[in-house]
Amino acid sequence: MEFGLTFDKLLLIGLVAVLIIGPERLPKAAEAFSKVVRRVGEYLRDTKDKMKDELGPEIDEVDWRKLDPRQYDPRRIIRDALFEEPSFDSAPSAPSAAVTSNPFTADPVAESASPSRQPRTREFFTRATPPPFDAEAT
Repeated sequence: MEFGLTFDKLLLIGLVAVLIIGPERLPKAAEAFSKVVRRVGEYLRDTKDKMKDELGPEIDEVDWRKLDPRQYDPRRIIRDALFEEPSFDSAPSAPSAAVTSNPFTADPVAESASPSRQPRTREFFTRATPPPFDAEAT
């Protein structure tokens, strides 16, 4: 992580510190600041070692850049979700004659989709094949 600190900025920070703290208290303040920085570094190293101990050696194999939330573009995620090809566990069954001959059962979403997408078939229930019923759910 880069803070963009140049020599000019560090010199300006030092000058402001001398004016605010004063030249007689500046050495003690610098010593206290160095102790705080040292303690923070030790804390971070200890935390990193504890993470390696608890998560095991696989922690070194993780590509943390792939998990960076700044790389995700919400527009791309939505576009991929809307236009990805559906994957089925088994091959879709052939539609029955009643479904293909009924003009009111056409799926307008599937017809307006891209030509590479397969149209979805609707499953219709008849008296011979009623929909499933769960008596415990009602």
